[in-house]
Amino acid sequence: MAAPNILIFMTDHQRGDTALAEHPCLTPNLDKFAQQGVTFTETHCPSPHCCPSRATFATGLYPTRHGVWNNICNAQAINRGLKPGVRLWSQDLAEAGYHLAWSGKWHVSVEETPAKRGWHDELFVSGHKPAEHETQWQHYQRLAQQPDPTQRGEGQALRPGYGTYTLYGTREDGNPHDEKVVKLAVEALPGLARRDKPWCLFVGLTGPHDPYFVPKRFLDLYKLADVPLPPSFADGLADKPRIYRRMRRTVWGQMTEREIREGIRHFWAYCTYLDDLFGKVLAALDATGQANDTLVLFTSDHGDYCGDHGLFAKGIPCFRGAYHVPAVIRWPAGARKPGSRIGQFVSLADFGPTFTELATGTAPTNLSGASLVPFLRGEAPATWRDALFTQCNGVELYYTQRSARTREFKYVFNGFDDDELYDLRTDPHEMRNVAADPAYAETKHQLVRKLWQFAHRENDAAINGYVTVGLAPFGPAEAFRT
Repeated sequence: MAAPNILIFMTDHQRGDTALAEHPCLTPNLDKFAQQGVTFTETHCPSPHCCPSRATFATGLYPTRHGVWNNICNAQAINRGLKPGVRLWSQDLAEAGYHLAWSGKWHVSVEETPAKRGWHDELFVSGHKPAEHETQWQHYQRLAQQPDPTQRGEGQALRPGYGTYTLYGTREDGNPHDEKVVKLAVEALPGLARRDKPWCLFVGLTGPHDPYFVPKRFLDLYKLADVPLPPSFADGLADKPRIYRRMRRTVWGQMTEREIREGIRHFWAYCTYLDDLFGKVLAALDATGQANDTLVLFTSDHGDYCGDHGLFAKGIPCFRGAYHVPAVIRWPAGARKPGSRIGQFVSLADFGPTFTELATGTAPTNLSGASLVPFLRGEAPATWRDALFTQCNGVELYYTQRSARTREFKYVFNGFDDDELYDLRTDPHEMRNVAADPAYAETKHQLVRKLWQFAHRENDAAINGYVTVGLAPFGPAEAFRT
């Protein structure tokens, strides 16, 4: 079979559950798309942050190997770009004869743009300038010239000395960045289709990243009375790390339950708006006559708590909402079971080796991820992972956090506070931390061992055993025990 064209539509901050037809979030284009494709219902990112997750998507590697840990467009960046010698799947495609075009958010490196990594056409590139996501002292100097507000507005949190934060609202022109990205992608498709070689088009949006400002016509599709609080909203976080409680108390705790539900309503409406943009890209692809031979991936870089545990956005709390992402692939000429769902654990690291195998016929074997091509062919791989792992060194505040998750349990090592353990069989919403429960001592030991085994495979440097930092209940030597 000839190598397919590849079209990637990547949103920013979108929860995985919003991509499922049974979810109350309205995504008619994605629902139809999923009926024609394959949905990977348990797809997860490695870190709850744009840059490390996007770097994993681009390289097939986890942060310990690609080197991107937090926001590269910030003076707090641990690294401003990828480690030397790291290769991107886009380079494989370019060498295989693909023509590559980029439109949208990059956020992988400030030291190089997509053009340095095989992308021939930079239609529009955002998320690569060093000062783009950094609040400067001049901002605070201007802020100090007026008193801090004392009255909170709708959907707002007062933040003295930082500036008031607004979670949601309406904006009739939508997201100008995403409108531009989609417009350029739609305009580029006819030219790509006329080439005598396969092509790859990346469409990178910045929605539904907070704050959630959407055109009113999408918000009007939802009634506030139909939007419930998540089951985990009742979690007081008393048995969780203190930073989780501080985040909730400092920001989201200022809002009423009605405002929390409004935040969820606006998030859903934002996803519906993005679905409308997705529909425009699909229509433009259909118009080229090449939809049958084009693999289209709908995914996101990470999720959003969206009210879970009383939180929004993403960050150090290691809850499912921040890590679970949508992943739907449609490839009429190659996917054997359209409309199917795959419940195996999938990582953003898996898409790179998938694209490389489709382009070259050979899947790399030296990456963190593995090719999904067998699933697309309706086959069960001979071996597949039985656990998922996360790697986080913080966002703009530094922390060391690692986690291991199986079908039944989830263990979180927090180097900055107490650890977490959840029995997902009886507690899918991660409400009760049983890390200190003696009844789960052996389970915790087994998960710590899995965590260190993965850390060894990925050359994780977070293994310093000095007495003030070697705080895991069992140390890295567990990686070599059975």
